[in-house]
Amino acid sequence: MSVIVGRSRIATRYGIVAASQPLAARAGVQILERGGNAIDAAIATNAVMGLVEPQSNGIGGDLFAIVYEAKTGALHGLNACGRAPAGLTPALLKSSGASAMPQTGIHTVTVPGAVAGWEALRSTLGSLPLSDLLAPAIFYADEGFPVSDVIAAHWAALGEKLAAEPGAAKTYLPHGRAPRGGELFRNADLAQSLRRIAQHGAAGFYGGPTADAILAISREKGGTMTAADLREADVEWVDPISTTYRGWTVYELPPNTQGIAALMMLNLMEPFPLGDYGFHSARALHVMIEAKKLAYADMLRYVGDTRFGDAPVASLLDKAHAQRRAAAVDAAAAARDVQPSVFDGLTTSSGQDTIYLSAIDRDGNIVSLIQSIYEGFGSAIVPPGTGFALHNRGALFTLDETHPNALAPRKRPLHTIIPGFMQRGETRIGFGIMGGFNQAQAHAQFVANIVDFGMDIQQALEAGRFTKGTFDGVDVNVEALVPAAVCAELTALGHDVTIVPPRTGTFGHGQAVMSDGSGVHYGASEPRHDGAAIPQAPDISDF
Repeated sequence: MSVIVGRSRIATRYGIVAASQPLAARAGVQILERGGNAIDAAIATNAVMGLVEPQSNGIGGDLFAIVYEAKTGALHGLNACGRAPAGLTPALLKSSGASAMPQTGIHTVTVPGAVAGWEALRSTLGSLPLSDLLAPAIFYADEGFPVSDVIAAHWAALGEKLAAEPGAAKTYLPHGRAPRGGELFRNADLAQSLRRIAQHGAAGFYGGPTADAILAISREKGGTMTAADLREADVEWVDPISTTYRGWTVYELPPNTQGIAALMMLNLMEPFPLGDYGFHSARALHVMIEAKKLAYADMLRYVGDTRFGDAPVASLLDKAHAQRRAAAVDAAAAARDVQPSVFDGLTTSSGQDTIYLSAIDRDGNIVSLIQSIYEGFGSAIVPPGTGFALHNRGALFTLDETHPNALAPRKRPLHTIIPGFMQRGETRIGFGIMGGFNQAQAHAQFVANIVDFGMDIQQALEAGRFTKGTFDGVDVNVEALVPAAVCAELTALGHDVTIVPPRTGTFGHGQAVMSDGSGVHYGASEPRHDGAAIPQAPDISDF
């Protein structure tokens, strides 16, 4: 393995919070230092993230988490994905002239699930009240905070989208433009929305003034959201699905997420001795790219809301199935077309639309949490006086009524956002890398970096990656951290390689935390973003 020059991993005997913005990570650490656990810290961090990185997440979106409970060894999965309004049907959209699922606008707004997710996490596994957990976010929303550099650049790139929506412009374009790096930004409306949640729990979001504002903007724009849709928001505790990879067990959440694609990709990679091929070798990268195509083809064909039909999870994760599919990998040529083909209405997505954070406490509890409003600033529809944008996650439905992911009332769409977890022996790693359909392929590369190439969690995040945002053809983006000679070899194999400079949003941004059974905990945050892994300080009040 070539040496990765970059940050060192963080190590401590206490807790760590890793997030893509240091103020948010520090807020989570403050909660640890006040006696909270990793679950409490993750909620507090997420609440601040919705303020400081508003283009990527917030209470107008959805949430997923994997929680490792150290005392029992149990692994809990949480699906806090909202559903389509009861009145939103394919017939309604087609009657208005739509031939495919809209990609923006009020009909892409599904019920936000994040706040229901916070309440479920806190009431089941947390230890502190929401009023404590939301206090840092409320403080920063009222008092202001300096916008960090990468976030400022992403925010500015979305200025035109924000300006087109009066509510978004009022909230997110102070002085008529996006705030620059280092400038203070305040959001008093969001502070008030968070106070309602702190006081009333989820009812402070799905009822009362916040719900009234959501329904008002929906009616104004011709949407179908009702009070019953919001009132019936729910979450689902699920068993994570898993596969083994060279002695490790890797976990993802089951459909309706794309997590199964990461596991299928690992199964397809396992027959090939990637460690012998070498890190950043053309042979290893070729196998992984081809495995991505095959895994995503199956995921796109079969994944949908399992309350509306079964997904063949066991069959898709069967090792014999993977062996048969892996036989389709041609060592000498990139595949141009992989079956089953992409379904109607799906669009590519990668980059700046999600946040991922991870937390570990001194007892070894781990939270792997991901939260999103889908595209940058979601729908950009801001309910009056609330300070947050509603997501456009419904854009991922299809109007093909024969497909598992077809739009239907009260249905959850195929979801790109996925938290990850892996373990072997006493080692536990909570990890994730955001970025649309980049995520499952980035998860598989992270796992390979650790398992095949012997990296630590910081190196595994920093290592140059590839991403293929499309679902057919031979196009692939490769980070410039991969040697030029290797990119030339990939081109010779038939890949249409686009070399992308380092430290862009193309390959997503990730965090990780780890325990190894020794009592030492580790954290990592990659330098493609503004983030940091911040350790908890010990209590020295008695010294």
